[in-house]
Amino acid sequence: MNLGAQLLQYTLSGITIGSLYAMVAIGFNIIYNATGIINFAQGDFVMLGGMTAVYFHNSLHMSLLLSGLVAVVIVTVIGILFERFAISSLKSPSIITLIVVTIAASILFKGGVMFIWGKDVYVLPSFSGDDPIRLLGATIMPQSIWILGFLALIVSALALFFKFTIVGKAMKACAYNRKAASIVGINVKIMVMFSFALSAFIGGIAGVIVTPITLAHYDRGTLLGLKGFGTAVLGGLGNMGGAVAAGLIIGLLESYSAGLLSSGYKDAVAMVILLMVLYFRPGGLFGKKEIQSLKTF
Repeated sequence: MNLGAQLLQYTLSGITIGSLYAMVAIGFNIIYNATGIINFAQGDFVMLGGMTAVYFHNSLHMSLLLSGLVAVVIVTVIGILFERFAISSLKSPSIITLIVVTIAASILFKGGVMFIWGKDVYVLPSFSGDDPIRLLGATIMPQSIWILGFLALIVSALALFFKFTIVGKAMKACAYNRKAASIVGINVKIMVMFSFALSAFIGGIAGVIVTPITLAHYDRGTLLGLKGFGTAVLGGLGNMGGAVAAGLIIGLLESYSAGLLSSGYKDAVAMVILLMVLYFRPGGLFGKKEIQSLKTF
């Protein structure tokens, strides 16, 4: 393979993994906008989506489509229950307390999955087969096209949701000013619940569509959560478009460093670039120059 084809291969791989990071970062941003919380269990929603789909497809022999749909619904319900019993039930907690709760939830989700399914690695079949598509000397797996398609669909659907629906506009109002939203009659607690449900829904979708490529494992969500958080920060917390751009940037950096240097450096290179950007622009590439201080929930 010549250099041009190699670079194209690294680019295609980087876009695929960057799309996954973007979906995780979007989940972070939805909850952050509505509550100011950094939900460190977001990566575990992705893991739960993949593991649940594997169970229904491989153990209960459901169709791939039905397994994916059921998995997304279950993860969405888990997100709602998590918010109702772990977040909403707290009385005037600080943001730091809520962040610690999300970390505890992440540990609980990971431990529960390990107890139920063990430490084995699981896989789902690809949606459109495993025959690679050749492009100018490089190859791309059909599942990668599904991932890109779902990212575009999620971004488009969210744009329409927040612009044209009553619930979407209410969630945006809560993101701008929760107190003012409450004064005009918006039920802020319900909007917070919707934000967790929507975030878990997107996480569940991400888990189902990436499992054929990345495999499913009880500990997969931790690293995804860290990468997704880094992506959200790099793009500017709360900025949906920035999350997509930053996800692609980090994915490409990882792919190029793994291909041109060593796979052992891919995480370090991406994080070093992230730290450098945040040193000079704390609000991220596409966010405000200064990050606003977090307020009490």
